[in-house]
Amino acid sequence: MRPLRNVIYIQTQNSWLHKDNDNLVLKVEKETKARVPIHKLQGLVCFGQVTISPYLMAHCAENGITITFLNMFGKYLARVEGPVSGNVLLRRTQHLTGHSIEKSVAIAQTMLTGKLYNQRYVIRRYCRDYGEQISDKNVLAQLQTAEKRLTRCLTQLSDCKGIDTLMGREGEAAQVYFGVFKHLIRQPDFEFDTRRRRPPTDPVNALLSFCYTLLTHDCRSALETTGLDPASGFLHQLRSGRPSLALDLAEEFRPMVDRFVLSLINRKQLFIKDFETLPNGSVTLKEEPRRTLLAAWQDRKQDTLLHPWFEETVPIGLLPWLQAQVLARFLRGDCDSYVPFLWK
Repeated sequence: MRPLRNVIYIQTQNSWLHKDNDNLVLKVEKETKARVPIHKLQGLVCFGQVTISPYLMAHCAENGITITFLNMFGKYLARVEGPVSGNVLLRRTQHLTGHSIEKSVAIAQTMLTGKLYNQRYVIRRYCRDYGEQISDKNVLAQLQTAEKRLTRCLTQLSDCKGIDTLMGREGEAAQVYFGVFKHLIRQPDFEFDTRRRRPPTDPVNALLSFCYTLLTHDCRSALETTGLDPASGFLHQLRSGRPSLALDLAEEFRPMVDRFVLSLINRKQLFIKDFETLPNGSVTLKEEPRRTLLAAWQDRKQDTLLHPWFEETVPIGLLPWLQAQVLARFLRGDCDSYVPFLWK
């Protein structure tokens, strides 16, 4: 099994990153703030005004360490990576598969099966852990109804014969799921009524959007490491500049991210005062609390669970790479279908 390497997140403005022997060195105003062995790195994610020496950039490109640039609020800007890894025949098979509506629908169905199954698990897990503490029986009834409706949406996925129909079913499930999401939040200061993306207008949506960005970054890196083309998807169709397959792969992990966000709120690791509203109405996390989130994100990726397909206990941070491996094996013809990760 592949070892889990670290992703370093740099958000201190006017930072300077350079290579010193086998170490990555972070300096701010010529003062060394951090020193990390480069061989332990998988990627660098830079927020805002962060400068990287050409020598370090070249080393990262040559050794498969991806550099991603985001603006201060987590919006994707650019990406630096070395030569594409993997077999050109695998990518050719991926592209040909994507041209087949029937094959694309089959893969998309299994990916959405994973997503809806895991969304249902989030609700079931909450009812199991906190059901006895819910004093409002109407709330408990809403959660139970949502679970049943998600089950019905799950069974209906197999009847969908086109991508548009699948997306419609996924949209229905998302409406059900986020319709009761507010009941999973146990801190009264955090309010949530519906999922808002562009822009997120409340702290919960801001956390979801930011963490989905981190997830998509990890999924894209996993696909590129496996040798797949992150831009050529099956559920998300081709669009210039969009990592469609990375978004596909992220679908089944989004509920795990949702639960991570709920943990940050319910365990009081983040507070309402940690957010600010920008002039355009967008809500974003302040710089220092973002450090808390990124540290918790890295800690969460070190947690382990049993992967049912590989029958091994693995770090959560390896799940995107493992699912990329499953997808590659299916495209090569080594297994009968793509098997999504079902959270248990």
